[in-house]
Amino acid sequence: MGTKNQTCLTEFILLGLSSDQQTQIVLFVIFLIIYLLTVFGNLLIILLIHTDSQLHTPMYFFLKNLSFSDLLFSTTIVPQMLFHLLVTRKTISKSGCSIQMIFFLVAGCTESSLLAVMSYDRYVAVCKPLHYSTLMTQRICVQLSIGSWTSGALVSLVDTAFTLYLSYHGQNIIDHYFCEPPALLKLASEETYKAEMAIFAMGVIILLGPLSLILFSYWNILSTVIQIRAGERRLKVFSTCGSHLIVVVFFYGSTIFTYMRPNAKKMNEGDKVISVFYSVITSMMNPFIYSLRNKDVKQAFKKLFGR
Repeated sequence: MGTKNQTCLTEFILLGLSSDQQTQIVLFVIFLIIYLLTVFGNLLIILLIHTDSQLHTPMYFFLKNLSFSDLLFSTTIVPQMLFHLLVTRKTISKSGCSIQMIFFLVAGCTESSLLAVMSYDRYVAVCKPLHYSTLMTQRICVQLSIGSWTSGALVSLVDTAFTLYLSYHGQNIIDHYFCEPPALLKLASEETYKAEMAIFAMGVIILLGPLSLILFSYWNILSTVIQIRAGERRLKVFSTCGSHLIVVVFFYGSTIFTYMRPNAKKMNEGDKVISVFYSVITSMMNPFIYSLRNKDVKQAFKKLFGR
């Protein structure tokens, strides 16, 4: 399959993160632990928010959506990566590659939108507390959630369509551990400029757009917090928002680096390591950094398992 011909490819070979057998065993153990923590942490968050009425607030409603997108994000990539770390021939069918790409992009783009929505929720709570109940009604929260998932689906369809519309003949070796547009474009048998520009444009919409809203929200939050005299309330705001910003730095920093470069074919070995942050690490970090350290979540945990 690695030789050039004019037959359309039916499968791809993924090189993974390493070709060394001992390194692959170490990576298998590390990523298995990360995946189990991801599944446990996010399922726990969903369970706690669903069962505890005190967590039925806009902030936790969005957290539940974020946990679900993290589960989808990680499950689309990690199980197959773990399997490939144990086998010699790391193949994936073209249809399987397409499905993986679609779900990965849906989860990732939705997460980008949700992080922006959550920053807006914190902005309203801190800067406009008297209007919070009217600005963040249940109906508006559902609409924002649906909008996040819809935007993720639309961007995913555009990126996937432009990537898979290209012709792929001959070389079928993907220098990556999963099917991602920038890695797949390197194998295209024709000019990829239009696809690269489409992916770049979608990146502006789904990455720079939400990031701008986040920066705007936190600039206003910071300005408001500085004026708060009560030290305990100020500390609580910093704790909640600081956790959110840690997630934002990891997620947006790594994804913008990968997707906001016009020439996607410049993707190299180091990019695979960077992609681990937004495709694997962030999904594990979210419940532990952004949720489980929260006082309300801890109380819900004790309530549920202390019976």
